[in-house]
Amino acid sequence: MTDRPAPANRADFSLFYALESRWADNDIYGHINNVAYYAYFDTVVNRFLIEEGAMRPGSDEVVGYVVQSSANYFTPVSYPATLSIGLRVARLGTKSVTWSLGVFAPDAHQSCVTGQFTHAFVARASGLSAEIPASIRSAIEALDTRVDSR
Repeated sequence: MTDRPAPANRADFSLFYALESRWADNDIYGHINNVAYYAYFDTVVNRFLIEEGAMRPGSDEVVGYVVQSSANYFTPVSYPATLSIGLRVARLGTKSVTWSLGVFAPDAHQSCVTGQFTHAFVARASGLSAEIPASIRSAIEALDTRVDSR
């Protein structure tokens, strides 16, 4: 028996973003390097926060800092590939949110990579813990509802 996580199913996510892999994402072994996936996760979550949560990078008084991240790799993918990255909420607190992400190769029903990271929200000026801004919380709650209502 193994404790290794299983790939996520595409049906586990209700929101997806398409990302094109880049030539520079491949490593010497001919597949997308693990560090590139972390950049994909960051891109997807921040795009969601900007488009759905009205986040204004560089000017918001409360910002989210990544305080934890992890990934599990199942199937290699190589450039060129249009990846579909699913986003869902793993945990929502008053001052933090943990995101779950699934990276899917074209036409795949199971993720080639799954990831998770936690944003802790802080007041930009003081660096002290702060509640999630209302517009961002509303977007997160709406995303959480979409997943739970499947």
